[in-house]
Amino acid sequence: MPKFAYRATNKEGKPVFGVVEQESQALAVQDIRSMGLFPTNLREASRRDEKKAMKLKYGDGMGDLYFGGLKWKQVVVMTRQLATLIDAGLPLLRCLSILVKQQKPSKLRDVLREITQDVQNGGTFSESLTKHPKGFDRLYVNMVRAGEVGGMLEVVLNRLAEFMEKRMKLQRRVKSAMVYPIFVILAATGIVTFLMIKVVPVFAEIFAEFGAGLPAPTQFLVDVSNFIKNDWWKILLIINSFIIFVKLIRKITLVQRIMDRVILKVPKVGDLVTKVAVARFARTLGTLLTAGVPILQSLKITRDTIGNSVIQDAVSHVHDRIKEGDTIAAPLDEAKVFPAMVVNMVDVGEETGSLDAMLNKVADIYDDEVDMAVEALLSLMEPAIILILGGVIGFIVVALYMPIFTLGDAMQGM
Repeated sequence: MPKFAYRATNKEGKPVFGVVEQESQALAVQDIRSMGLFPTNLREASRRDEKKAMKLKYGDGMGDLYFGGLKWKQVVVMTRQLATLIDAGLPLLRCLSILVKQQKPSKLRDVLREITQDVQNGGTFSESLTKHPKGFDRLYVNMVRAGEVGGMLEVVLNRLAEFMEKRMKLQRRVKSAMVYPIFVILAATGIVTFLMIKVVPVFAEIFAEFGAGLPAPTQFLVDVSNFIKNDWWKILLIINSFIIFVKLIRKITLVQRIMDRVILKVPKVGDLVTKVAVARFARTLGTLLTAGVPILQSLKITRDTIGNSVIQDAVSHVHDRIKEGDTIAAPLDEAKVFPAMVVNMVDVGEETGSLDAMLNKVADIYDDEVDMAVEALLSLMEPAIILILGGVIGFIVVALYMPIFTLGDAMQGM
């Protein structure tokens, strides 16, 4: 749809500049007059005109410098604030304008400006959100659309904020649990690298002065030390090549399915992945159903949020069976992926007509299950890391001291 830049005067006779989006100049003039303005000039808008109009409307912060993209936490806070403003009885356009003005320089402020402009030009809020998929996914857009249709946008936005906060909490649990193992691994790598670069070469020079032959473990250690010291760039090349290779093969559907299936079979790890997927499935589906999104559409959206192709296939199977008139519980049970307790609770929810509430209860239960699974995994990882680190350092120490026992023979031969 074309955009038109206009100059006009308001009721006080002051000049006004702006941009409107309409199918023709005649309709654009009608829009300008409907705002209580008297147009004096109208032309097709350039990109410069749009920037000027936005700057006049929202202030001089248009050129502010900021770093980073759209942050999930900012979207959550914005959603909660928007719900509060709408619940207070303010029109949507006024609410969006208030949010734009109170935002600090950020990607979110730029996105909100564009959304505000789209809504002002006659678009719906959900349609405006679809233009920014990196910040507002299908779940967000569809819930907003359902809220617009049902006339309960503030309720849906509050539920969206609660859903995103709980999803962030779940992600933080998993990430925070990995901080200690990652720190220990990095520290161990640093210690071993220091020993290989600074300590082992000193011992190698001492051994070389005596001209004695080195035991196999010591010779291996010296060779590795020389490789790390002189050909460290090859190590980086190998690591980067491996990472790129893994990313490329993961794009192959068959390989991705095999990897996802193998992960589910790994002790403790597979249990954690399953529980995270079940919690995400239940929370997403329950939230969508509560917002009034149709069940088939909700299942499609939920499928894309799970992240494991095996469980995604199970959700697709449920979708196809419901399309044929079946219930949710039966195909969930046939998939052999979801725990029996989940299937039974979904079955009870269908029978009592409270499926959304039951799914949210399942999500709460499995959020706690994820905590316990993470703790169980950490209880195994910590001693395993210590054993591996101790084994590596122990091997280095033994390999360095083995030649000392043969130095006496070398000195007698001198």
